[in-house]
Amino acid sequence: MFAHLHSGASESETTEVRVGLADAVDPSAFTEFRGLVDGCGVYTLDSRGKVFVSGEDRTRWLNGMVTNNVRDLAADHGLYAFLLNAQGRIQGDLYAFNRGDRIVLDVDRAHGARLIGVFDHYIVMDDVVIEDGTNQLAAIGVQGPKARAVLEAAGIAVPGLEPLQFSGLTWQGSEITLVRTEAWKGEAYEIWVAPEQVPVAIEALERAGAAPVGAAAQRLYRMAAGIPVFGEDIRERDLPQETGQERALHFAKGCYVGQEIVERIRSRGQVHRVFSGFELTAPCVAGDKIEADGKEVGEITSTANFSGPEKNRWIGLGYLRREAFGKTLTIHGAAVERHELPFRELLQH
Repeated sequence: MFAHLHSGASESETTEVRVGLADAVDPSAFTEFRGLVDGCGVYTLDSRGKVFVSGEDRTRWLNGMVTNNVRDLAADHGLYAFLLNAQGRIQGDLYAFNRGDRIVLDVDRAHGARLIGVFDHYIVMDDVVIEDGTNQLAAIGVQGPKARAVLEAAGIAVPGLEPLQFSGLTWQGSEITLVRTEAWKGEAYEIWVAPEQVPVAIEALERAGAAPVGAAAQRLYRMAAGIPVFGEDIRERDLPQETGQERALHFAKGCYVGQEIVERIRSRGQVHRVFSGFELTAPCVAGDKIEADGKEVGEITSTANFSGPEKNRWIGLGYLRREAFGKTLTIHGAAVERHELPFRELLQH
């Protein structure tokens, strides 16, 4: 879940809030970005949707649909997974949370209707009910090294939670769900509330010391952390192991759609290209090709501008063929250098 900061960079966000290399650098975005690194930021997760999966066969059925082990998912815990087609290509990603009487899927809202359509196609004789719960459950992100202190100052008692574990709480007379999300550094949480509660919760968190964070700053963080987002860095032509998201895969869970391809890749030991970070020396855009020795060896999928008044710095995410590791790389003749993910130096206090 990685604090869902990738949500601010999904296809559902507007063009105006994208941070591209050709765009002017917004100082406020950097200030908000530093708040996520050094303090506590709060943001609404409007680009995320919820899908409820219920029925007696829900666990067995969903386990046969996605790449991770839903069958053994403990109550009040979640996991990250891919949905594949029969050729092993990624059709979407999601988080699945075991709430006991149902499984809640957290998905990109822009792709939610399409995923529901895919799910419906695979329900034949199963006792499974799929319901779009996006209008019933909203989410607020709270992230940074001071996140726990801010939550408690706002009156939300924070239990000891593992990443992707959640707890039902009562706050200001209302039932909420507190989810601890994955974060590269510090702590990050989501608060699931009824949509009408969002303004009250945001106000309380800001009074407790959280700083509002917009989509541009969220994108800067997810780029620095090297978090790929479906629809931008993860496309329908990509294979799971190419994305580097091994946490989405389970190799002993039994059959699921696309498993044969995933297992074949594992038995061969590696894929030919992998998701990587890049240091860029000139502006470029998603889709630009990376070359080495006059041959195409990779491509850029997303970019961010970390330039300041004293130094220009542009970074990118994308894919690079393994045989090009260590070679001189260029994009349109400008030098490019592969960078291990995450960009740790950008996430230091």
